[in-house]
Amino acid sequence: MHKHPQTPRMPRWRSAAAALATAVAASTFLAVPSAQANEPADPPAAEQMPAPTPGFPLPTEHTQEAFDPASDFTSKWTRADASQIMAQSDTTVAPGQNSMSPDVTMPEIPEDFPTMNEDVWVWDTWSLTDENANQISYKGYDVIFSLVADRHAGYNFDQRHWNARIGFFFRKTNADPAKDKWNYGGHLFVDGSSIGNTEWSGSTRLMQGNHVNVFYTATTFHDVAERNAGGGGIAPDAAIAKALGNIHANEERVWFDGFEHTKLLEPDGTMYQTKEQNPGFAFRDPFTFADPAHPGKTFMVFEGNTAGNRGEYQCTEEDLGYREGDANAESLDEVNSSGAFYQTGNVGLAVADNKDLTKWSFLPPILSANCVNDQTERPQIFIQNEDGKNKYYLYTISHQFTYAAGMRGPDGVYGFVGDGVRSDYQPVNNSGLALGSPTDLNLPANNPSGTISGQQNGRQFQAYSHYVQPNGLVQSFIDNVNGVRGGSLSPTVKINFKNGVTQVDRSFGENGLGPFGYLPTNVRVGGEGHYK
Repeated sequence: MHKHPQTPRMPRWRSAAAALATAVAASTFLAVPSAQANEPADPPAAEQMPAPTPGFPLPTEHTQEAFDPASDFTSKWTRADASQIMAQSDTTVAPGQNSMSPDVTMPEIPEDFPTMNEDVWVWDTWSLTDENANQISYKGYDVIFSLVADRHAGYNFDQRHWNARIGFFFRKTNADPAKDKWNYGGHLFVDGSSIGNTEWSGSTRLMQGNHVNVFYTATTFHDVAERNAGGGGIAPDAAIAKALGNIHANEERVWFDGFEHTKLLEPDGTMYQTKEQNPGFAFRDPFTFADPAHPGKTFMVFEGNTAGNRGEYQCTEEDLGYREGDANAESLDEVNSSGAFYQTGNVGLAVADNKDLTKWSFLPPILSANCVNDQTERPQIFIQNEDGKNKYYLYTISHQFTYAAGMRGPDGVYGFVGDGVRSDYQPVNNSGLALGSPTDLNLPANNPSGTISGQQNGRQFQAYSHYVQPNGLVQSFIDNVNGVRGGSLSPTVKINFKNGVTQVDRSFGENGLGPFGYLPTNVRVGGEGHYK
């Protein structure tokens, strides 16, 4: 059994870190209407893509060109692109060290991290936002939403997924993030009211007045009791749903009520894989946004898999993406013979058909990872102005154990940049890797809930389910730090990015680690203390 912190621990932050966090919050807190695109994050020290590495294939050439969102162009994260992760990794490190560049490596989380809440495990987390990904302070409160599961119900941390509910937390916007804990408000929805029996990740938007739309993954497990007892294995049903309700605040707390649930989308089997085609399909994590290039339209990105029966897909030359004549390229026969075709992750796109956001239509995927990776979880579109032009950053997360045969990468954030929501996306840093937990990529991939190599870096699974915020702040949850299991929010880190280059900002916080659970707001709504 992995040991687990059972008692609260004080965050290890000195006054300098607290002062910096307050300064960052003050510098980003706006009392003006949100702009069409986010203010740019700080640029990295150098805005040049990594140089080619001898002995590795060259990355695919991508134009970043924008296409009509309704067109059938799907950008590809290719094997040539993903091979740059290993090309930029150090093969000479001692076993179990970190082989990745410090520019893409998350600083180490201390083992004595604080427990965020004694009653629930906390993992995937997101903020109250608007349609432009601004984080909203509502009547003087910051509000976040997390997947939670009961710590005391008898199941273990790795069984949380089929017991997941959406919970919410709040604290005053002027709180000290280094000292003041988040207040747990309980489950967001009344028991038994959501579309599925389990609630998975999504996003939450403040609408007109005090109305909120919660977009979420409605997952239905048909064998929860068996799974909690250590058995089970029936594939769940999954749909994308939303709940329209109300947010309230007074001097003491924030609360929600009045939710009405609507099922929005189920996989179609034509563009997005169904349960019948693959029991291990992915269809989840809705994130909605407005695109300034298409006024009046609301789009949604989500995680999917390429449609078709599992194992029937065959890798193509486009999936490989090697340049003609590249002496380090794999052959198509070699890749298909390895079984890489089992990995068919994509990022889906849908468009709202009405202003109530209750009717949606599928559009083709905007990114495919066929023959590269099977999971593109929690995608976000982050639009920022760079030198007078809007650039679209697609951020997603993935695991090391979901890579295809012959590919290797850490648990962490992967990013792509283009000129529109549907673009020939350029992977950031030429590879796609933006931020990973410390990992020795020279050793085989592990799984945080399985057997972990004794030689591998003990922090390879320290954080997951990263959420990119305005100004490049990145929040995640703690999974496994040297065998200490998590279920609390990680220290926030900061990535600087521009022109498709990202860099961890190690001047942020204390050696690159900010306060635990730091999700500062940057737009104020409703006034502070104007309780009604």
